[in-house]
Amino acid sequence: MQLENESSLSQTPGRDDGVHGEPADRGRSRHSGSTDRGGGRRSWHRRASRPVSFWLVALLVVALAGPVIHQQRWLLVHMVTLGVATTSILVWGQYFTEAILHTKLGDEARRVQVWRIWTLQIGIATACVGMIGDWPWAVMAGATIVGLAVAWFGIGLARQVHHALPGRFDSTVRFYAAAACLLPFGASLGAIMAFSPREPWRSRLLLAHQGFNILGFISVTVLGTLMTLWPTVLRTPMLPGQSRRGRRALWLVLAAVGVLTGGALAGLWWLAGAGVLLEFVALLVVAVDLVGCAARRPPRDYPGYAIGAAIVWFGGWLVWLLATIVAHRDTLMYEQLSILTPAVVMGFLLQLLLGAMSYLMPMVMGGGPSVVRATNARMHAFGATRAVLTNAGLLIWVLARGRAVQLVGIVTAGIGLAGFLPAMIAMVRTAIPLLKERGMAAARARATPHPDNGASTIRRSDAEASGHDKDAGGGTRTDGVVANATRKPATHPDPSPTAPPGRRSFVESVVGLSAVLGASAAAHGWDEHRASSAIHVAPTGHTTTIEMTAHDMRFHPDHVELPAGDRLVVRLTNTDPAQVHDLQLASGPYSGRLDPGQTTTLDAGVLEQSQEGWCTLVGHRSMGMTLRVDLVGATSSDWGTPASEATSPRRAVDLTQPPGRDFHTRDARLPPLEASRTHRVDLTVREGELEVAPATTLTAMTYNGHFMGPVLRARIGDRMQVHLVNDGSMGHSIDFHASRSSPDTTMRTISPGRSLDVEFTIDHAGIWLYHCSTTPMSAHIAAGMFGALIVAPADLPTVDRQYVLVQSETYLAEQNNQPVDTGKIADEKVDLTMFNGHANQYLFAPLQARVGERVRFWVLAAGPSRGMSFHIVGAQFDTVFKEGAYLLRRDDPGSGGSQALDLASCQGGFVETVFTEPGRYTFVNHSFVEMERGARGFIEVRP
Repeated sequence: MQLENESSLSQTPGRDDGVHGEPADRGRSRHSGSTDRGGGRRSWHRRASRPVSFWLVALLVVALAGPVIHQQRWLLVHMVTLGVATTSILVWGQYFTEAILHTKLGDEARRVQVWRIWTLQIGIATACVGMIGDWPWAVMAGATIVGLAVAWFGIGLARQVHHALPGRFDSTVRFYAAAACLLPFGASLGAIMAFSPREPWRSRLLLAHQGFNILGFISVTVLGTLMTLWPTVLRTPMLPGQSRRGRRALWLVLAAVGVLTGGALAGLWWLAGAGVLLEFVALLVVAVDLVGCAARRPPRDYPGYAIGAAIVWFGGWLVWLLATIVAHRDTLMYEQLSILTPAVVMGFLLQLLLGAMSYLMPMVMGGGPSVVRATNARMHAFGATRAVLTNAGLLIWVLARGRAVQLVGIVTAGIGLAGFLPAMIAMVRTAIPLLKERGMAAARARATPHPDNGASTIRRSDAEASGHDKDAGGGTRTDGVVANATRKPATHPDPSPTAPPGRRSFVESVVGLSAVLGASAAAHGWDEHRASSAIHVAPTGHTTTIEMTAHDMRFHPDHVELPAGDRLVVRLTNTDPAQVHDLQLASGPYSGRLDPGQTTTLDAGVLEQSQEGWCTLVGHRSMGMTLRVDLVGATSSDWGTPASEATSPRRAVDLTQPPGRDFHTRDARLPPLEASRTHRVDLTVREGELEVAPATTLTAMTYNGHFMGPVLRARIGDRMQVHLVNDGSMGHSIDFHASRSSPDTTMRTISPGRSLDVEFTIDHAGIWLYHCSTTPMSAHIAAGMFGALIVAPADLPTVDRQYVLVQSETYLAEQNNQPVDTGKIADEKVDLTMFNGHANQYLFAPLQARVGERVRFWVLAAGPSRGMSFHIVGAQFDTVFKEGAYLLRRDDPGSGGSQALDLASCQGGFVETVFTEPGRYTFVNHSFVEMERGARGFIEVRP
């Protein structure tokens, strides 16, 4: 780009002539040969830019795949911010640095840059895989690699500017380097969030994460680049003093990042708000000059439209963020901060990148004015239409309340952005044959003797290959953003823009706007059709504010009468001492999860119909935690159809298949007894996806990460010291049936992040159940929160082998990785009945025994509702112990035999048998319907 000295701005505007500042009258191909140094740099640039194309295609695939992809929203956001934006910054940041510093790097430096970019891709891919698989350590590893790669980039820029001669714009490179040093901090905070911290840290970390990455790394890089790139895109000189004001603004941005992140992490929301305000002031300083340039020469093609609109989106997001912080302050929640994240990612970041790349890619392809005009025509095709589709669609998505209209908005915005891909492909397909033709022409020219003296024209090609040559006016041309600002006016015509102002841009804008408005109108009609039974009311302009509390599995009040047309605002406080709660309205507004003592404000807007609200935590709705909102004064009392919690049909699970590759069969052997008479046990509550049958997973609640907690063992008279830590997302507890103590103290629910110590002495023998006693208990047990404590009778004889089998049942949602279906629990529609937390696992990993060995089986029915009749096909029991007493003893001459041990839910005991013949024996729940749902396994008896 050509820039004027601030004292001589009127001489020559920047020109769109192939490369920033390249003379338009050079009749040469910049791709005239593979040995050309400029071509070598462009070859590096093409290799380095390939990951950006990959991420753009992957972004489109993930967007089209919909919510079937786990963590889709996170992926979309970070594929843009990391995959597209950060990679582009590493590529184009180096490009602008060389242009500003007037430096050229050797082949070895190019290889290092490519390695650095691919290192970044490894980090991004690792983080994405970690999020999809719910592996926070993989996310942390990926974030570490990303941070190191970008820090490496920043150090490289700092070294380049240190060794370069002083220049007018070298401070921009210093800001690039400083910005690169901010991202590792933001990446670290993002990695911490992968471990699902609780509020208030969840919202604090998110705000600081956005501060370092968007307001810091992205903002400093973007504003520093736009100081010179924006006038270039508009083909106009910089304003007097623009570079000086830009540098001051960048210092303001760095200060804003420090204030914002410090305030967020310290929980000082007024300080965080001050940081956002500082950022907005810095943006205004830069925007004044950007508007001044646009006033001289308005945008007239897609890069100008897209970049200008992106800056407006960034400013709008800053205003919204500041208003959100001021409105919520200490009650600020993660969900409130992330509402407009897709808008700022698509409207600001992705749109700005696509606009800048649309301008720069034809310039880098080069080939002279005629080739650049042709590639620009393809790259900027339908630019006004694409810009209108993107921005009108995003605006409709942000402002609309109807779901169909919102869908139309986000889809049209996606179409507008996706138009970059076919435009880029068309540009490349246009450029390649033209560049080849110019290359062959140059080769023929070098081989043809000069008509005057026979000399080859290769001298001129050599001069041009050096990367620095004289333009038509005598100035020096560089392959970069900044050129000598005092060159004389050019004698050649300025290439025509690809989308001149006037009829063409106007028609394209009308077409795009008509498409968006037409689709939105149709979607609005569909929304009205779906809500035909709703109460249609005119807004009154009044606001009804409800003070509501959540505790004891109820909302108080749980019935609200709202004047029709009033705006509903709910100020919700969780007064439960340990439970986490939230509020979801059928029309869509959601409060976010509230820890005990937290308060939030839910703005539901003007409701068009009476509706239901409920707590979304597992089982809370079925326990009665619902809210009814009735409109008063409307012409109808019909209710809109609320989100239903009706039970789904039983899942079809193929139990003939083996467990998944990553599943590890639970060791059924009785663990050894510790010598100490005091047993210290650490139990940590965790929630996550676990397999419970072949190709079948659910969102489990666990002690120590396993569906079914650890099997504990002790003696009569031993002392148990249990330390329980709640790392889950809701309240949990523990109830040891082997203890005798007040439930108010030892079994109380603890909120996320809290711990509880339980101590008791064992008085009696048996196989004792322990489980979560937080309501609804049935859901927590069905999700995996149970285990066994085994206390043998004092006179128990030794045996050759001992196994532990704990039966439980679970109730599956329609899809994998969902919480248990509480409606099915209430209706007792069992999907799976399992031993030790997985259906049929011991069919594929049989228990082992030998002929003549005495084997003892400890058996417990954990429920939550079903008991069992334990039976081994082909064997008889000569010893049976149930609920603290012997029913049969092998040393009792009057005893007979037993074929089954019958246990109700929560009961346990043991049986003994001796296998007399080798073979494969099957143990089952002799209630065969339960056996067929997974309650069976094999015992492999060898000679």
